[in-house]
Amino acid sequence: MNFMSRPIQARIDLSALQNNLRVVRRAASSRIMAVIKANAYGHGLLRAAEALAEAEGFAMLDVRDAVALREAGFRQTLLLLEGFFKADELPLLAEYELASVIHSPQQLAMLDAFPRRNALQVWLKVNTGMNRLGFTPEQFPAVMEKLKRHPAVREIVLMTHFAHADEPEGIAEQLERFRGLTDAYRMPRSLANSAALLRYPSSHSEWVRPGIMLYGASPFAGTGAQQFGLRPVMTLNSEIISVRELKAGDRVGYAGLFCADRAMRIATVACGYADGYPRHAPTGTPILVNGQRTRTLGRVSMDMLSVDLSEVADAVVGSPVTLWGEGLPVEEVATAAGTISYELMCALTARVPVTAA
Repeated sequence: MNFMSRPIQARIDLSALQNNLRVVRRAASSRIMAVIKANAYGHGLLRAAEALAEAEGFAMLDVRDAVALREAGFRQTLLLLEGFFKADELPLLAEYELASVIHSPQQLAMLDAFPRRNALQVWLKVNTGMNRLGFTPEQFPAVMEKLKRHPAVREIVLMTHFAHADEPEGIAEQLERFRGLTDAYRMPRSLANSAALLRYPSSHSEWVRPGIMLYGASPFAGTGAQQFGLRPVMTLNSEIISVRELKAGDRVGYAGLFCADRAMRIATVACGYADGYPRHAPTGTPILVNGQRTRTLGRVSMDMLSVDLSEVADAVVGSPVTLWGEGLPVEEVATAAGTISYELMCALTARVPVTAA
């Protein structure tokens, strides 16, 4: 039996993912640890890994995702960015040759009880100012010496994470702190996220960790991804399902947040916050109808949103709509909605069909 379905869908452009990986290659001569956490930022874990197969490593959070990649045949370094959470995960890490971030005394204690020798590659995280995960500069020397002698540890990579790489404050203070702590050790390092990778070559080191840029979005407010040669990977499309005429004074949607100041033509689009579109996106958030830029109107509903057709005279029921992606950068929509592109892509819900090409 064939069922009718809503017209909304997300299209994943795999060639764009590969293009963006090449941009990383041109920017840095380091090994690439492609960040594919959160289901590859909503793009699909396995499909993203296949498109990014030339990367030397993949970083994620969930050990189940790492095991799935190993069982699918990926031989790259697979890194758990928050490390292991319980001691009984350690045999699994050893069996599947998974690398783990070490960031807490609790993890060290669990590692001490693990009997396997030379079993793990660990990425020792230093807190240089993010104050989220990682050992403090005061803790670092003792932890470093412990891991160097630890029977379960096969290799150590040193890492930190920048809090301001995408902002005017930059990375200088954190980079200086990290170098002061680690320069005495001849070990591989990993510092650069997407923003540092693009803006601060001094941070590149042996491994870089691109995330958002791989998916075709800029990490910088006010600087478009296309300026770096990046291409959008996810395009969220739908259609107009209703068209109506308003009189001056007519209101639109829940709470009547938009009030027409003149006679105008509007449309209803099959997309809402249950699809992942931000409910808090205000009137004026950019959207494309028939390839022409217009704006949203009023409050986003669970399954629908309203758009202004004043400048799109040829729009009718069935006309195509782009919520973000090709022709409309996701970071522009995110800025209008008071959020970031990461959230929009990760928030795409399971009920939205996804196609890849």
